[in-house]
Amino acid sequence: MNAPLTIGGAPVMVLEARDAPAEGPALLAAEVLPGRGMMLLQARLRLPSGEVVDAIHAPAPAVAAQALSGGPDDFNGDKSFSFGGAILVPYANRITGARVAGAREIATTVAGQPVRLPANWGGGPARDEYAMHGLILDKAFEHEQPSPDRLTGRLSAGDFGCGWPGSAEIEVVWRLAGGGLSVQVSVANRGPGHLPLGVGWHPYFALPSGRREQARLHLAAAARVEVDNYQQVLPTGRVLPTGGSDYDFSAKDGAALGDRYLDDCFTELARRDGLLEARILDPAAGVGLRIVSPSSAVRAVQVYAPPDQAFVVVEPQFNLADPYGREWPRDVATGMVDLEPGGRTIYEARIIPFAIPMA
Repeated sequence: MNAPLTIGGAPVMVLEARDAPAEGPALLAAEVLPGRGMMLLQARLRLPSGEVVDAIHAPAPAVAAQALSGGPDDFNGDKSFSFGGAILVPYANRITGARVAGAREIATTVAGQPVRLPANWGGGPARDEYAMHGLILDKAFEHEQPSPDRLTGRLSAGDFGCGWPGSAEIEVVWRLAGGGLSVQVSVANRGPGHLPLGVGWHPYFALPSGRREQARLHLAAAARVEVDNYQQVLPTGRVLPTGGSDYDFSAKDGAALGDRYLDDCFTELARRDGLLEARILDPAAGVGLRIVSPSSAVRAVQVYAPPDQAFVVVEPQFNLADPYGREWPRDVATGMVDLEPGGRTIYEARIIPFAIPMA
């Protein structure tokens, strides 16, 4: 018997559904990487036709293992958010600061405390480097699989090795249930001081038809964060209304993506029965995905959808981009949660497939 493939020093863990419906759209299996921050590598989706396809844009595990090997382009675990579904802690999105001479770091202030974060994104001519997508992208979690459809992982992150305020203890639970897939991220503060916290998830949802132009997005968001450009994607500090604009996806069946480029942070999110919901519809494949979060601390959804790719990234997250940036007016709440000593918060997101009429 071949040894299981390892990535990040830990085996690729396979989840198998035990109670999926006998027919119709359902997520039947998933692959998770405890050695890479408990990220999702792949999930297998049964279409209304009965065909089983990849639900997530990602390479095969052996190819992913090469990409996630810690090479020069994998600094701070950057490759973890280039496919699959990375978990983002203690901040989602970007944090800016001053470049530290002689180090690949930025110096900035988080909740009044100086920290040095990895300068792992941005750069190039006339572009600043900044910190991107948290500090657990390449961290190995202790893990166990109590049942075929459930996987848990734990990490005592402390100050994340950078002086981040507080002392974080993280637990991640992945579960396949009822034809859907859920992730729960629980963060506790074990330190004597307060822990500022942003949590997010960065899943690349594949379009089974491969026809991106006809795919539709539904997201009931009254506003989006204006950015400087689509190269750095840094907020200007202005929050603009979406109603009646090219960024209005609030209709029941959403709006077609067409040839538009999206890398935008949406906020002022509508909820129904306490749930935030986004939907990706692929009429050519007759299937849709609901992305649901019951977490009240989720204040933003980042959507990344380049027109030349057959995927849509939908990222429910606590915080807006650059939450401590000087561009933000004082009266704008940027979404970071303040955990008191002994406090705990929970982030949760679920993926639920459903059938739609084929077009």
